[in-house]
Amino acid sequence: MRLYDSSEPMSRPMPKAPPTSGAGAHEDFDVYASYVVNATGMHIGTLKVVRKRDKRVLYPFDGCETIGPFESSEDARRAAEALGQRIVAADLSNPEP
Repeated sequence: MRLYDSSEPMSRPMPKAPPTSGAGAHEDFDVYASYVVNATGMHIGTLKVVRKRDKRVLYPFDGCETIGPFESSEDARRAAEALGQRIVAADLSNPEP
């Protein structure tokens, strides 16, 4: 996974994970996890997961779940990061065409 320097303080790249055998590795994905604050002041996680090989956006997709709401920005970001890790792991174990 490629790490990014972001000019926005609320963006943070996903940590590197050890490669898996067979289908690919976590480094084969770009994962962008962050948050936004909604009108009621609650924090909503935001996530984008892109498979580098074919530039396919795995998340978000039509009908995807809302990540939150949460009381804190850190909780929203952590939830987005966890969902990103689950999506990458699922694609590695059962890749879409």
